[in-house]
Amino acid sequence: MADNTSQYDRRYLAGIEHFNVCDFFEAHEAWEELWTEYQGPSRKFYQGLIQVAVCLHHFGNGNARGAIKLYHSSRGYLNEYRPFHEGVNLDKLFREMEACCQELLASTETFPRVEMNPELIPEIHLQDSFRGEMDGKS
Repeated sequence: MADNTSQYDRRYLAGIEHFNVCDFFEAHEAWEELWTEYQGPSRKFYQGLIQVAVCLHHFGNGNARGAIKLYHSSRGYLNEYRPFHEGVNLDKLFREMEACCQELLASTETFPRVEMNPELIPEIHLQDSFRGEMDGKS
């Protein structure tokens, strides 16, 4: 994470920590607690992160249809905050989510049986600025 994490809500940071160890349900819980109380301009951003976590939770549990639905809705919530918001490079997260879910999204089956590739599971690492990613500092 970026050195200056004190600017962020503890629930936001806790959600990121859970997310990065693939505890997607707990990430969702932390972010949902924040989202429920928050009324500012980042509200849809938090909702989008919640849906990213639930997408991956469903994917990992074999609920392909739920994962696909939340994949698309999470992008809808997060798109307006691209490319960078609250320390997160959203373009990078979008690319990593697409790679992780690619086989699932490409399936034409009604109930696809696709397993998540652990090597493709995204992580969230806070950055001080979008330039950090562009300079190769992450």
